[in-house]
Amino acid sequence: MTATAGDDRYTKMTQAQVDAICARHERLRAMKPGGARAVFAWCDLSGLSLANRVLTDSDFTACILTGCDLSRAVLDTCNLYCADLQVANLTGASMRRADLRGACLRGANLSDCDLYEADLREGALALPDKQAGLSYVEIAMRSSEASYANLRGANLERSKLSGIQAMKADFTDATMKSCKLVRANLRQCIMDNVDLAGADLSGADLSGASLKDAVLIGAKTDMWRTAQADMTGMLTDKVVGMDVKALPYGDMLRDHALWVDTLGKDGKPSKFDNADLRGLVSIKGLNLAALSAKGAIFYGLDMRGVQLQGAHLEEADLRNCNLKGADLRGVRLARARLDGANLEGANLGALKIDATRFLPADLRNTRMRNVNFSEAQMKLVQLDGADISRSNLEGAAMNLESLQNVTCVGLRGRLAS
Repeated sequence: MTATAGDDRYTKMTQAQVDAICARHERLRAMKPGGARAVFAWCDLSGLSLANRVLTDSDFTACILTGCDLSRAVLDTCNLYCADLQVANLTGASMRRADLRGACLRGANLSDCDLYEADLREGALALPDKQAGLSYVEIAMRSSEASYANLRGANLERSKLSGIQAMKADFTDATMKSCKLVRANLRQCIMDNVDLAGADLSGADLSGASLKDAVLIGAKTDMWRTAQADMTGMLTDKVVGMDVKALPYGDMLRDHALWVDTLGKDGKPSKFDNADLRGLVSIKGLNLAALSAKGAIFYGLDMRGVQLQGAHLEEADLRNCNLKGADLRGVRLARARLDGANLEGANLGALKIDATRFLPADLRNTRMRNVNFSEAQMKLVQLDGADISRSNLEGAAMNLESLQNVTCVGLRGRLAS
């Protein structure tokens, strides 16, 4: 069953009526007199605007929201059970722990939407009878549908999407860690660079889907279907390149630290080019200046406070690494991947060679989508051809000229003055 405008089971609302209900909801949140929870159950709001509204805990059961503007709205823990959100604009909306069972999101724009722990499983809809009140006149099972939906950059971590119909949806760059996708229909979906670590894809149909550079570490894939799917560059539990556990990495790291501390008099430099370093788990606080780890896999490592001045990390995979407070002056990160990494307070400034020479950090053609650069030092950094879309630059020290020839869609925060 799909709700349609003009259906006599629904109450058609005007923008003025919606605004009045939202105002009372805001008064309730502010604990002011005259407040009341927003209830839009069985209402027709098609084409209206709820943009930027804070409607936490509101009731949208079976509501028609087709074509609505819900951009940047706060809909956390809302009841959107069997709601019709076809072609709605939910860009940047927050729907954490929302109940979307049986909802229709066909063609909706949910780019950068926060759907953490949202429930998009199937739901049973009991239709009301205006003559008999709330008697159950029909019960229809409805699977949540997100076919053709735009979910680029959305946060779907720990969300429940078992059985969802999402054919040809675009999940590019979405976070889907520990997501439940059992028996989900994801045929011909675009899931490039999606993080599905720990997700359950048992029985899911990904025939013809694009999973280029996707992360499936710890994912369950029993009886899934991937006929004609593109899995180029997909990162799984399988070791990529040289397994660091096969190397005397403890001795190598100690020798490298000694080499740095003694300015090359003792110890020796280490080389981890094309090695899979995930087995290290943490290199927190280590002095690894001038390290060579070109093309290495660092994915998810704890690298807080690490010293990598002048290190050669070209084409390395540092997605989801924690580099908070790291010293990366003069680092060579050209063509590397740092999507989802935390670079809060990191130093990406120039490395002083002598009184007149400085070595700038090289991040040219580097992919750094959804990175936390807050309070980072980024003066003189080379970013030509880089992609820092959806990243947080709050308080970062950077020259605006550095953003020329850079892809920077959906940036957040303000640069330091």
